[in-house]
Formats: sequence, C-alpha cells, structure tokens
Amino acid sequence: METRLTIKKMIIEGNKMYVPSYQRAYSWETELENSKTPKQVNVFLSDLEDYNKSLENNSTPYYFGHFLFENKGENKGENKVGIIDGQQRMTTIVIFVSSLFKRLKGMRELSENESILFEDLIKRGSSIYRFETVDYDNRFFKDYVIDQKEKNNKNLDTESKKRITKAFDFFNLYLSNKDENYILEMLSSIENASCTKHNVANESEAIQMFIFQNNRGKKPSNLEIIKAQFMFNVHLYGGEEKETLIEEIKERFENIYKSISSIEYNIDEDDVLIYTLRIYFNSLWENGAIDRINRILSEENSIFFIKEFTYSLNKSFEYLTTFFGDDQREYLQIHSLITLGGIGISLPFVIKSYQFGISKSDLCNLCSSLESLVLRHRLIGTRADITSRINPVFQNFDKNNSSIEPIIKQIEDIKNVENGWWAHWNNETLIQSINGFIHHPTAKFILWKYENHLESQGKSGYQPTRFDKIESPELEHIAPQTETAGGAVNAGYNEYDEEFRNEYIDCLGNYLLLSKSHNCSASNSPFWDKRNSYNYLMQQKEIQEMTNENIIWNKEKIDERHKKITDFIMETF
Repeated sequence: METRLTIKKMIIEGNKMYVPSYQRAYSWETELENSKTPKQVNVFLSDLEDYNKSLENNSTPYYFGHFLFENKGENKGENKVGIIDGQQRMTTIVIFVSSLFKRLKGMRELSENESILFEDLIKRGSSIYRFETVDYDNRFFKDYVIDQKEKNNKNLDTESKKRITKAFDFFNLYLSNKDENYILEMLSSIENASCTKHNVANESEAIQMFIFQNNRGKKPSNLEIIKAQFMFNVHLYGGEEKETLIEEIKERFENIYKSISSIEYNIDEDDVLIYTLRIYFNSLWENGAIDRINRILSEENSIFFIKEFTYSLNKSFEYLTTFFGDDQREYLQIHSLITLGGIGISLPFVIKSYQFGISKSDLCNLCSSLESLVLRHRLIGTRADITSRINPVFQNFDKNNSSIEPIIKQIEDIKNVENGWWAHWNNETLIQSINGFIHHPTAKFILWKYENHLESQGKSGYQPTRFDKIESPELEHIAPQTETAGGAVNAGYNEYDEEFRNEYIDCLGNYLLLSKSHNCSASNSPFWDKRNSYNYLMQQKEIQEMTNENIIWNKEKIDERHKKITDFIMETF
C-alpha cells in the first residue's frame, strides 16, 4: 500500500537508508556550463527554484515522486531499509541538503531547530548516517559530502564518485552567493516536500514493482530491466535453490556495477549486454537483447540460462574493465584501437580473447588488425554489411581454436580483394576515400598515427606518443577555412579559387594536429606566422622543412603532404 508523507518523515521513519550494492551507483550528471543542455542535477535544482518562486500562488508541497523500499529488519533499535527505486533522487537530495547546511553553517551557528533538522535529514550523533550509498562509494560519500573532511576530489577510482563530487561542488559554488533567506526557503521546501513510498518485505514484490515503475530521472537501462527480470524469474521458478540463486545474481551485479563505474565513459552498458549475447550464442547477428532474453525466460530452461548468462555478463564487464583500464595503459595497440572509437564490431572478438586466455602479444596483433578494418570501414563509408564478412571467423574462434591467424587472414583478404561484392574495403577504394572529406575525429586519429610514424624514423628504442599525452588535440586548417583579411596570396596562401576551396581546404594535406591553445593562437594568421609557431610535433617541423625555400602554402605543397600521409595510411592500414 502506498503511503503519502513528507521527505523528512520518510527519512526519519527509514531511520537508516542504504543503496544495495547490486543496485546502480550514483549516475546523475551535472552540467557546469550554462550554455549547454542542463543535466539531471541542474534540473533538480531549477525545479526547486521554480517551485519556490511560485509559493505565493501555490500552497501545494513540492513532490519528490515515489520511492520503493525493501525492509531489512531492525538492528539494535534501528530500522534499516534498502532503496530499490529512487536512489538517484535520494542521493541528490542528501547531497543538496548537506550543501545547504554547509552554506548556513558558514554564515552563522545553527539554531536548535536547525540542528535537529540536520540530525533528522543527514546525520544523528557522531555515527548514525541517515543515508548510505553503495559500499564501494560510501566511505568517500560520508567523508566528502557529509563530514566534509575529505578535500581531495582527484584521481577517484569510480565514475560515481566523480559524479558525487561534481554535484556537491556544483551546489557549493551555486550557493556561495545565496543569502540566508534563500537557504532557509530551500531547506523548508525539501523538509516539507511530499512523496509516496511503498515498503515491501518480499523481494519478489519489490522486483516486480521496479519493472513496471516509471519515475522521473534516468530511464532504466536494458541491463537494469534484465537484472530485475532475472531476479523475478528466479523468485517464481527457482525452487529450492531460489535464495542461493538470488544471492548469486546480486553478487554478479555488484561486480558488474563496480565495473560500470570504472568504464562507463568508454562504453555503454547496454552495448556490453548485446556483446555478451553475441558471445553466448556465438553470432554477431544477435541484436534486441530484451526480446531475445524474454523469449528464453518463457522457456523451461530459463533458470539454467539465467545462471550461465549472468556469469558470462559478469565476465564480459570484468574483461572490458581490464581492456579499457590496465591493458590500455600498458599496450599502445590497445590504446590505439580505443582511441579510434566506434569499435563495437571489435569488442566481441576482444572479450573472447580474454575468455580464451590468448597472449597479450596476440591480443595486440588482433587489435591492430581490427583497427585497420574499422578505420577502412569508417573512411570508405560504405553501407555494405561487414558482419557477414567476419561472422564466420568469429564463430570459429573458440576455446578449442583460439588462434587469431584466421581472423587476421580474413581481414587481410577483405582489404586486398580486387573486385566483386567483397571489394568495398580494398586498397583502391581506400585511396579514393582518403582523397575526399574526412570526418575530423578520424583525421585527428590518422594524424596522431602519422606523428608517431615521423617520430620513429631512424630512431632505435623509440617510444611512441600516446594520444592522451597530447594536450587537448585539435585539428588545424593550415590554410584557413576563411580567407585571410588582405588577401590569401598576400598572407602566404594559395588563391582561394573554386578548386582550392572545394578540394584543398578540407583534405588531409591541409590538416595539422595542434594542442587547443596552439590552435587558438594560430587562428587566421599569415602562413609565415603560423610556420614560425610550428615547433612542437614532428609533422609541424615537417611543414617547416617543406617550405624552407619558399614560405608559401599552396596547392602543390598540400598535394605533396597529402601524398606523404596517403602513403603512410596505405602502408599501415
């Protein structure tokens, strides 16, 4: 039965709320720039402000939505409840209220009633915290947000901790110039805000309600829905091993969410769900995870599938955490593939590689081969389906045949076939694509690889430069997109005729990799001024050498440089 009450009363009745570790960690985002689209934390604040502005004509309490709790019984007189739905809102409420009290304490001492309110909403005594987030973030949450004794917000090991600090720091900065009346109005609005809650003792009921509940905030991901469906299915059909299986699923998802908190800016969790499905059924054609899994859950062997698939899912996240973490930092070939981006077609191969325990040397070679295929596919831009070309070698890549040679051979065949329906990614087509417009992120990637190529010439023991070591890399047009004031020829560039505008401005030969600060300073300067600033990367020095005898940047020079980069691409990819 739903109960309507105030936020203050709900927190007091809950006594001690916590987010179970098999639930998602803090996932709400904060936007720090006013010019950009507000994120969930910004909307949370603006909604409260809009409500306070309307108070003269509105006596209805602010509504914080519905919360779903699972009772965990009493321990030493404390009522403990797990938040099944609403943890993102509750976490944000606690972060904001803590920031409000920080601002108020900075202005004056709290009154007796305000001290009581702090104890009711945030912390009672020295050790009773009203709210706790997931285990792996909780100590930091208490130290940084509640007790405010932790000042370091750098080098955090989970993305959820970063979001917590970003939200708290955003609120602190926003409130820094607000007066006492604003703070007290906000505290009153939150204290008296209404909400509804539903407490359940039966985990099955909680899971079922989660599946059908739709609260404001982030829409549940497919992974969250699948988790809830798995647990509900086990409650219905788990038999004697039901409790054991529920605990197993919780443990698996606790590990999964820890992994997500480390790698979620590299990859979408629902994509990992799809990759795992493709590996489980050994086909790159697998799509539509929800529909596929729902069909399996309606069959007799659903419990066996749940056990096996949650194990596979856990391992996929574990492998990808290593891939995007330690291995990317250690192996340039892995870093290079990840830097290229858009590598979804590659990741089922990568996960299988970890699963079968292939050597890091083989994994690096596989990544380089997959990189060449992904880059060609992107540059050429064909609609031709690549899945049908590589699915057979994916299916044959298994624990009994874990050699990467058939995969590499297939990719080389795709690259070198001369004609027919397989010839979409061959060398001839690649050269044609390089001569056209190239998407800027892809051009930056190519120029980074070209930079390492130039730096390695004639050097033994050379250590390549990682892309993430280049300070805010940007793409510079050597001959500016807009003709320089006073005339292009007078500024050391080619005449901006129709051919130059259409075929030379946006081509690889006219692109240069610069740091953001360097790019801003170069801008639309005359060529000789730009040239004098090209003192950092080897490709910048290459341009200086190309123009030693005649300091002009025209069609001939762009053609010359374009050919150098094209030759490098053909040799490398």
